[in-house]
Amino acid sequence: MRTYKTQMEAAKKGIITPEMEVVAKKEYMDAEVLREKVAKGVIAIPCNVNHKSISPEGIGEGLRTKINVNLGISGDCKDYSEEWKKVDVALKFGAEAIMDLSNYGKTNTFRTELIEKSPAMIGTVPMYDAIGYLEKDLLDITAEDFLKVVRAHAEEGVDFMTIHAGINRRAVEAFRRDPRKMNIVSRGGSLLFAWMMMTGNENPFYEHYDEVLEILREYDVTISLGDALRPGCIDDSTDGGQISELIELGALTERAWEKDVQVMVEGPGHMAMNEIEANMKLQKRICHNAPFYVLGPLVTDIAPGYDHITSAIGGAIAAASGADFLCYVTPAEHLRLPDFNDVKEGIIASRIAAHAADIAKGVPHAREQDNRMAEARHKVDWEEMFDIAIDGEKAREYFESTPPADRHTCSMCGKMCAVRTTNMILEGKKVEFCTEL
Repeated sequence: MRTYKTQMEAAKKGIITPEMEVVAKKEYMDAEVLREKVAKGVIAIPCNVNHKSISPEGIGEGLRTKINVNLGISGDCKDYSEEWKKVDVALKFGAEAIMDLSNYGKTNTFRTELIEKSPAMIGTVPMYDAIGYLEKDLLDITAEDFLKVVRAHAEEGVDFMTIHAGINRRAVEAFRRDPRKMNIVSRGGSLLFAWMMMTGNENPFYEHYDEVLEILREYDVTISLGDALRPGCIDDSTDGGQISELIELGALTERAWEKDVQVMVEGPGHMAMNEIEANMKLQKRICHNAPFYVLGPLVTDIAPGYDHITSAIGGAIAAASGADFLCYVTPAEHLRLPDFNDVKEGIIASRIAAHAADIAKGVPHAREQDNRMAEARHKVDWEEMFDIAIDGEKAREYFESTPPADRHTCSMCGKMCAVRTTNMILEGKKVEFCTEL
């Protein structure tokens, strides 16, 4: 029988939960050290009591950088069979989280099945689902209606929810004082902004924040404090609106911790490379070192079709500078709903960024896979290389597409392979080319 409601409450009471034990083992961290960090809020273990199939993961200080995969249907693309293919590829490549961002019709059937089957953390944005779930237009939705959707998602077993509670009247005032090129690009943020402007009311998630926290506490749902005023182009980054909302998120973080609700804070979407490190440090300072979850950041605005690359560049810098959780971006970003191949490309790009950052941060055992790859390349052992690679199938496909005459080389260098030449000399063998050509 659990004597605690949330992982944070247990940690504060000195209890090491089964979920903490799993995470500690995965992360090569002492369980007591992990418990202390969960108690302080610098690590979150999003794990809804109703998500029975989950393999718990930790997000935060000293842990591997985790990645999230967004999927879900829209009014223009509403084939759930395609979304299941995306789920499969996300799990195949080790994504630690999947967010269902479906925004058309009744989405709970897909989400319930996803929670039942997925070992990955499941996240949602209740604001997206409100219109379809309630079958009401935006202006007709009440504050109580929004809370009803939060409760429904919590009961279903969602592990973390993006709640845009920071875009209150003060943050909106700062946003309107400092004009932007792109205004608001957050879907949930724009809907709340519209609702506030049309009704004249305060943000319901801010006004009724304590009630939101009570719902989340009941099911041990982690709140992911959404960045409604994140920059949507590099010219808008680090402006008054973004920073004003960040200050509100810092205060909301402490209020959640007082209720033993775990917190993640979401961060900027578009940002020049030279601003990323400072933004990561600023967020950590203002939000009391809560785990930081970033979309990208995308480091340039002129690469539609390649934004998995612009995002991976920014994500690697962000994670190396303190971000804990990367939301993938696909080549379809800004263009259309991603298909299966887009999702795969986005996952691989984000996984590379996260792993590169973990090496830079000195995360325990992060270099081991790279060292194994170096050893396999030294031996020119292709099968081992394919086994170690993030995407071994693609690596094998490239190698086999132009097979070398000698299996101990590749078709780029052939007999002049530097590794082969050096190995032969160190083994006391003679290197000859003319007789072999």
